[in-house]
Parts: sequence; structure tokens; C-alpha cells
Amino acid sequence: MEGTTRCSANYVPLTPISFLERSALVYGDNVSIIHGSLNFTWKQTRDRCVSLASALSLIGVSRHDVVAALAPNIPALYELHFGVPMAGGVLCTLNTRHDSSMVAVLLKRSEPKVIFVDDQFLDIAKGALEILSSSGAINLPRVVVIHDHNNGVKQSFFKGSLEYESFLASGTSDFEIIWPNDECDPIAVTYTSGTTSTHPKGVVYSHRGAYLNALASVLLNHMTSMPVYLWVVPMFHCNGWCLTWGVAAQGGTNICLRTVTAKIIFDNIDRHNVSHMGGAPTVLNMIVNAPPDVKRPLSKKIAVMTGGAPPPSQVLFKMEGLGFEVIHAYGSTETYGPGTICMWKPEWNSLSPEAQAKLKSRQGVHHIGMGMVDVKDPETMKSVPPDAKTIGEVMFRGNTVMNGYLKDSKATEDAFKGGWFRTGDLGVKHPDGYIEVKDRSKDIIVSGGENISTIEVESVIFSHPAVLEAAVVGRPDDHWGETPCAFVKLKDGYNNVSADEIMKYCRDHLPDYMVPKTVIFNDLPKTSTGKTQKFILRQRTKAMGSLSKSSRL
Repeated sequence: MEGTTRCSANYVPLTPISFLERSALVYGDNVSIIHGSLNFTWKQTRDRCVSLASALSLIGVSRHDVVAALAPNIPALYELHFGVPMAGGVLCTLNTRHDSSMVAVLLKRSEPKVIFVDDQFLDIAKGALEILSSSGAINLPRVVVIHDHNNGVKQSFFKGSLEYESFLASGTSDFEIIWPNDECDPIAVTYTSGTTSTHPKGVVYSHRGAYLNALASVLLNHMTSMPVYLWVVPMFHCNGWCLTWGVAAQGGTNICLRTVTAKIIFDNIDRHNVSHMGGAPTVLNMIVNAPPDVKRPLSKKIAVMTGGAPPPSQVLFKMEGLGFEVIHAYGSTETYGPGTICMWKPEWNSLSPEAQAKLKSRQGVHHIGMGMVDVKDPETMKSVPPDAKTIGEVMFRGNTVMNGYLKDSKATEDAFKGGWFRTGDLGVKHPDGYIEVKDRSKDIIVSGGENISTIEVESVIFSHPAVLEAAVVGRPDDHWGETPCAFVKLKDGYNNVSADEIMKYCRDHLPDYMVPKTVIFNDLPKTSTGKTQKFILRQRTKAMGSLSKSSRL
């Protein structure tokens, strides 16, 4: 338009680095990080992050170079979320539950110049580097070892490695920050969690997407200035649902947790006057089933965002009963974590608690930072009718969708086919426009021509008073193609519950074709974020073979 222009006065590339700069100015003397006996202010955190960027620059890290990290939720990992992009680099956080062989695969793909390793995971890193070295890799990353004084166990460094605090001291806090030239430049690579396969994909995030989703997450969590956030969600998973950056935007306090148990959660809530936290449905399940001597009454409402897997309505109901305000979000690694929110409507307040929990278990509508979410026929790309019955694929479009998969153009092309990001999740759209996920496309069970939502079956099993955890997958069947197989973990004190009792309970609440024909009592394999690894369960049912006709109900 005539008379307008784009220049440095009205355009600056969006980046979450700016959140830290502002908090150091506005909240400089406020506590930014607490970890055991250790704490920092926002001014100190800003200076440490800039010194980190300076130190990285001195050893050759420059624009778009990858810097990896293998660490739990400790201050150093939080600092890396700012220090690495301040040096122009791209942060690649690695799952601490990976073994050396998987870490070696991910390092080979991402080719980091440096890897920061918490000394608890030093043996895993050593093993990964030995695998890379034996395979002929030449440019192995420099190693910086983080010693967490709260952990108490200090492993010896190995030849050529640096120590984190000494490394920071080699930099200066007056380093000139390297701001992105383009807000679509990469800021992070985060790997998918591995719930559907053994080969995680590297999801590339941009400064723009991280900035927008961090602000959206702040809004979704109802975070006003200076929240106190308890770090239960791993920072390596979707960069902590972007709240590594979001808490900085509001000048909040980060309560770092190396390990997570119900007791640790309740202790820290009480000790630090926590206002917000997050966690997968399995974490919520752990909280509601904590022993009576662990649970403590809450002095105020605590906002807890959940997502990553559809939460059973019974768990939501019990969490609300304990005094938590549950915020149900839905998304994927490819959408920077949260992509939708089950926005609460005032008219629902008059409903029964059970009805409210059922409504809250829906995945809802796209959040303010996401462009659109829809449920579409994956072949025709037409939207399914809002009848709560017709199943389609959940798809996203917007500024908080990934740049693509690292070094995998084919996978990127497939994911964006038709101009939308295809999640692989199957769902329905309700008359009010809210979506509800029914299953992963790989998890849906087709039995005798009928589609069975494993999520619906799991929800019923979860409602049994003896059940702590449940997961349902298909078991091969010569007659029906496949039938539901339930893997169940019982609560303590209920070991006398039989498979027949679980099946009878399901028969009382489900159509016969949806009732599990096999029930196995066992622990469930999980990712570090609490999601069940159903591909492992499918391998187990495949090894079990076809269900014989004589045992079929």
C-alpha cells in the first residue's frame, strides 16, 4: 500500500530470546529458577545464558549449528534453551530414557557440534560416542559435562570433556547476542516420542513458531505475571510444551525437578506455593492414586495442563475433586506441543461433575496461536460433518506447525500433503465444533468389519475401581481379523481381580464386539512423557498369535 514500508522501526523477527531480555529488565531481582538449594534471579539467568552463548561462540558454534543436550529438568537445560539460540545455534534436546544406540542414531542425524551431558547420563553418552567412533564418524561433538550438585553422584569426566560451570566462566555476559535474521530460522530440533515406532523423527521448530506457541501456552495456562511453574513435563519433550520460553515471558519462577513422584509433586507444591504445572494423563493418574499419607490439601487452585494422550474422564473428575484446575490441551511434537484447547463454556458449570469431566476430555478447538484444526477425510480432504459420529483424520494448519522433519524431505512432504499437517489421529467433530480424538490411525482395531476405538475401550476399563492403568491393542484373529486385547495394571490391594471380571465389566458397559477377548495383567511400556508405547504391545500380541475359536467369546 502506498506510503507504507517495512523497516527496522516496525519489523523485528519474532524470537523467544526477547522474553529473557525483557524479564531481566522487568523482573531482574525476582527468582527465576529454584532447584533444591540452588536459585537464580532473572538478571543472573540472563547473564548466565549470554555467557553460555559467548562460550559456545568461542568454540566455533555459529548460525544454524546444532547443539545437543542430554539432561533432566535442571537449571542448565533451562539455560540452554536461551543460550544456544543466543549463539545462533539450534538446540536439540535428547530423551534421557534413550540408550546409547538410539542416542548414537540421533547424534548421527543431527550432527551437533557440542553435546551437554548431565553426569547421571554420562555412560549413555560415552557409549553413543564410542558407537559413532567405531562406525567411522570423524566429527564427533565436543562434550560439556553438567554436574548437578543436588544429585550427589558425580561421575568422572572423560578425556577432552569440559565442565559446565567452567565453560560458562570462559564466556562473557557482554557478548553481542546473535539474533535471527529470519524469524522462520530454526531454533530447535526435538524428536518425536516414539510411541508408534522405534525411529523418532527430528521435528524442526522456528523462532516464530516457538514465540507464538510460548505465548499461546501462557494464555492456555491462565498465567498472569510471575507464576510459579513446577517442571513435571520433561523440558526435552516439545521444549517443555514451549513453557521453557513461556515462563520467561511472564517473569515466573521455574521449580526444577530431576525426578517425579507423587510425593515430590505434593512436597514442592506445598514448599514453593506452586501455581501451575503440567503432566501427561499418567502423571495425573499417579496423583489421584497417591497414598493418603502423600496427598495434601491444596491451599489454592493449581492449574495443571494435560495432554499427550486422551485423558480418561474419571481421572479428570478425580483431579478436579482434589482441587486442581485441569486444562486439557491436544497436539503433537509437530505442533510444538499444544495445538488445541478444550475451552470451557460457562453454561457447562451447571452440569454434574461427571458430565463436566466427559466434556473436558474432548480435545476442543484450535488455540489462539494456531490457524485452524479440522477433521477431514484423508482421501478427499473434505471436512467430516459435525455429527460426533463420522470419523476422519485430525489436521492442523497454522504458524505453530513445524518447519518439517530434519533431513527427511519425503516424510515432510507426506505430512503436509494437501496443504495441512496430517496428525495420523482419527477423530470426530461435535455439533459445537469441538473435536474429539478417537484413536491413532495405527491403533484403531478393525474386527469383523467394525472399527473399534481403543480409547473408548480403555476409558471403560479405567472406570473399574481396581484398575490403575490400561491400554488396548488389536490381537490377530483368524476369524475376525483382530480382536481387542487389554493390558491392565491393577492398583495395590486388588491382585485378586481376574481377567474374566474385567471382561464382564466391559460387557456391561460396551457392545459385545468392543469387549476385550484377552486381558493381560502387566506393567505398561511407556515413553519418558508417560505415553504408552503401543507398538511394543502390538508386537507382544503378534507374538501371542491368533486367538483360538474355542476361547473366543
